[in-house]
Amino acid sequence: MTYIKEKGMKLLFFLTALVSVAAVILICIFLLASGIPAIREIGIFKFLMGTKWKPANNLYGIFPMIVGSFYVTAGALLIGVPIGILTAVFMARFAPKGIYTPLKSAVNLMAGIPSVVYGFFGLVVLVPFIRETFGRDGMSVLTASILLGLMILPTVISVSETSIRAVPESYYEGGLALGASHEKSVFFIVLPAAKSGIFTGVVLGIGRAVGETMAVMMVAGNQSVIPDSMLSGVRTLTTNIVLEMGYSTDLHREALIGTAVVLFIFILMINLSLSMFKRRVK
Repeated sequence: MTYIKEKGMKLLFFLTALVSVAAVILICIFLLASGIPAIREIGIFKFLMGTKWKPANNLYGIFPMIVGSFYVTAGALLIGVPIGILTAVFMARFAPKGIYTPLKSAVNLMAGIPSVVYGFFGLVVLVPFIRETFGRDGMSVLTASILLGLMILPTVISVSETSIRAVPESYYEGGLALGASHEKSVFFIVLPAAKSGIFTGVVLGIGRAVGETMAVMMVAGNQSVIPDSMLSGVRTLTTNIVLEMGYSTDLHREALIGTAVVLFIFILMINLSLSMFKRRVK
């Protein structure tokens, strides 16, 4: 009887794993089957490098959206990654017990806040602040970067803290034995030893930043032009899809699915870079 139960559970686990794999395969098939023909019809160079997105005139160039996604994601990383890693170091190695518990609860609460709430916060607080401080209308690359930097903090902090705590205590004690201070042992011994896990957290943060839609749509300005500064309005790949998918038809709709193909390839490249980095570390 026990043998039958074990076999049954193994089969159940195998089937659930197959469901996950099948879902990814079906998504890939759908995107490629629907998006590649449109990219071929438009022309891959015109589609990827074109600077005008005017569906009414059959102009489908997504280069401004690619640049916008890159700017917003890079800005979010510049803001969120240093803060996230330093916060994780503080929580793992410096925080007193009386501070750690409410801080950990706050980080977990940030992870559970819906993106539309972040968007309202950005619209009500960040946009007026940027407008009054730097001018223009406040909906810009800078605003979206700050907001996304806040949104990726829970991911970066949680994964980085777990990685730092996973480093054997002997590494830290060895640093102390050699005469290093507490701070030097943490930053020059423990932190480098946890770099693989920290990089994983950063990559997951990149995925969150690249794929975020609602919050960015509310604060970025949604202008399909190449931004000339951090205060310019911008439209990302994800917001471009959401804004126009509801009323698109024929080639317009297929071009939006082609945009999703490009976004999917970006995410795939990020995951592959993570795998390659882990192999080099090993």
